[in-house]
Amino acid sequence: MSVPDEQIHPVATSRAAETVAQHQSPQDLVFWSGWFCPFNQRVWITLEEKGIPYQYKEVNPYKKEKYFLELNPKGLVPAVEYKGRALYESIVLCEFLEEAYGSYTPSLLPADPYERARVRIWIDHASKNFVPASHRLLMAQGKEKEDAARQELYEAEKKLAEEVKGPYFLGEEFSLLDIIIAPWAARKYILVEHRGYDLDGVGAKWRAYLERLSARESVIKTSSDTDKLQVIYDRYLRDEAQSEAAKAIRAGRPLP
Repeated sequence: MSVPDEQIHPVATSRAAETVAQHQSPQDLVFWSGWFCPFNQRVWITLEEKGIPYQYKEVNPYKKEKYFLELNPKGLVPAVEYKGRALYESIVLCEFLEEAYGSYTPSLLPADPYERARVRIWIDHASKNFVPASHRLLMAQGKEKEDAARQELYEAEKKLAEEVKGPYFLGEEFSLLDIIIAPWAARKYILVEHRGYDLDGVGAKWRAYLERLSARESVIKTSSDTDKLQVIYDRYLRDEAQSEAAKAIRAGRPLP
């Protein structure tokens, strides 16, 4: 996500800042992070849910270290360095953490192969439909485009809502699919305030699900002050953002 360097807050704030402070000691796993990025927050939530030891390093989106660019040539967060080896892409990283730290609980994917595959099917839906629709609504300009984007988002959410067992997607078990959706649930207030999004537009069950995700301790612990986040999202609301995600939405390409 892109805003002028002098405007973007350089580090996490609020509860997220407290979490950062607790993860400064060297560890086998280094988490290269951007406090404001929802894709990044997926990995951060996973680390906190499983209690994995990690060292937090903030990436300046405008002055990326040469070392970081060697780790991830895309120059995008999140990325991790695991025992000196680099990995990136948020969903890949979440699954890697689940596998590499399998002895850490809770498990974020079902033990049953069928249910595990089913979770991955709905992760794919969230990635290809829910998240892009959220970004299109955020960036839509004019009532006609906003209305169309809002309806597209509702349709993507209805399909997910039908599968939510409650309180989480799989029932009592908090899973990787919940993590994939949680950062956008926590940011829904932006669409409510600026794009006419109705939390009850898909029904009470979906609203309750979003609110439950937003209230999850791992989500709160990785969230910064809303006023710092608003500075970034104002650029999206004006369709001026120059992030790779914004460029992809404008070009009609899949999100990077």
